[in-house]
Amino acid sequence: MTEQTAVVNLERQPRSVLVDMSTRYGMEPAAFEATVRATVCKGQVSREEFAAFLLVAKEYRLNPLTKEIYAFPAKGGGIQPIVSIDGWARIINERPELDGIEFDDMIVDGELFAVTCKIHRKDRSMPVCVTEYLSECKRATDVWKQWPARMLRHKALIQCARYAFGFSGIVDPDEFERMESVRDVTPRRGPDLAARLAAPADDHPAEGFTAVNSEPAEHASPLGDDDIPTFDAEEVGASEGQGAEAPAGDDDGFPGDR
Repeated sequence: MTEQTAVVNLERQPRSVLVDMSTRYGMEPAAFEATVRATVCKGQVSREEFAAFLLVAKEYRLNPLTKEIYAFPAKGGGIQPIVSIDGWARIINERPELDGIEFDDMIVDGELFAVTCKIHRKDRSMPVCVTEYLSECKRATDVWKQWPARMLRHKALIQCARYAFGFSGIVDPDEFERMESVRDVTPRRGPDLAARLAAPADDHPAEGFTAVNSEPAEHASPLGDDDIPTFDAEEVGASEGQGAEAPAGDDDGFPGDR
């Protein structure tokens, strides 16, 4: 008698991102979540937002416990993953296509004017080059006042890495502060035309009109069907043509030319 063994192929169930990240760093999921929330997540962060933050950290293999990545509430809602310069250096150097990084400081009249970053890729013949200018990037903060050359090199490196490797969904701390400091100048929407036309009429002229020889609507006498004035087109034409001589010329002209 032959024994038949049934082999069941069980599909590997995907683990949650929380379990995956906590396992990577040898922590229990609950302890890992509590630690990350207390150290790198500012403000009220929902479970969904926290999961999205961990997905970004997992995608770029960044360690939130060492502050390579952290999160702040975004102005438009939700959270914004922020990557420190240490985190940017990690994800750039871990790219297998990377073949070197160069910086070129541009000095004008003895002062730093711009910094150019060049990132070489093994699969491309020409490097990716990005120049950042001090006049566009410098801010009135202590770090920019004390270390302008270092900060400008960081800006050039990060922007060049975006072009070279297509990094998206993450910003550096300086860029996040710029985004948050931008004042909303969107004009407030006033009442639409339908609402203005439906508003009760008053003695004041409506916007865009001038009250000249106008009569209030309540004093005006509406015209009935019998009050519509009549006119004779031939009489009007004759009265307008009195005293005017017909132009000389051929009768075959286009109607209306005479």
